[in-house]
Amino acid sequence: MTEAHKAAASWLRPDGRVAIMGILNVTPDSFSDGGLFLARDKALAHVEALVGAGADIIDVGGESTRPGAAPVSPEEECERVIPIIEALRGRLSVPLSVDTSEPLVMTEAVAAGASLINDVRALTRPGALAAVAALGVPVCLMHEPGGSAMMGARSVAGDIVGEVRSYLAWRLDAARAAGIPEDRIIVDPGFGFGKDLAANRGLLRRLPEIVALAPVLIGVSRKRMTGEPWGLPVGGRLQTSIALALAAIQGGAKVVRVHDVRETREAVRAWEWVFEPKERVA
Repeated sequence: MTEAHKAAASWLRPDGRVAIMGILNVTPDSFSDGGLFLARDKALAHVEALVGAGADIIDVGGESTRPGAAPVSPEEECERVIPIIEALRGRLSVPLSVDTSEPLVMTEAVAAGASLINDVRALTRPGALAAVAALGVPVCLMHEPGGSAMMGARSVAGDIVGEVRSYLAWRLDAARAAGIPEDRIIVDPGFGFGKDLAANRGLLRRLPEIVALAPVLIGVSRKRMTGEPWGLPVGGRLQTSIALALAAIQGGAKVVRVHDVRETREAVRAWEWVFEPKERVA
């Protein structure tokens, strides 16, 4: 990993430990928790609980990426996420991320208090590259293959790791060319997005090949790959979600995006106790 990569990996956790990203979906139709946190008071209480459980960053999203989800206009997305980010600014000891692909939402969210852009479309929408370069905040670029209908499954012919590496390298080059410093970029291989179970497993096994490009954020929490092989419903995927998150950490992931913060944090601390220097585990 280059020095720039090390710097990018450290902006969330300067001590080098794995960062836990807690999820707040202010959507009516997310696959796991849609509709639960639309009310402002419930959203704020949930975020405070996530931080109390050990979240290092909170990721706020206003558009579902589940298969078949209705498109959301940038204006409606802003109506969902901006009041929450504004309400949270100054109340939290951790940074806020906005999960969006829209330049308008990015700009408004950063003005409201967000300090990370988490884009599942890797800044491919018109104006997104320029917006992030102008905002000067870190960004996460995710692999989402065209025609995948977002978080759906498709059979991937050939080498999935090669496909993901090639795509992310292309987006990294585009981000750097747009003026986004390398030490402000992390990547996400996009587990569950346009990938069937075999592709997800192969990508997890060979994650170090993606880590070689840039620091990696992963999100497997409650996804199909944590349940379908064993017939587990969405509400019964806690243990398998943690197990796959730890497998990703073993492969070099530096940020894990999760619904169940406390349980994941405890599991990660145990992993770090075995594999990381003691001074990082206190």
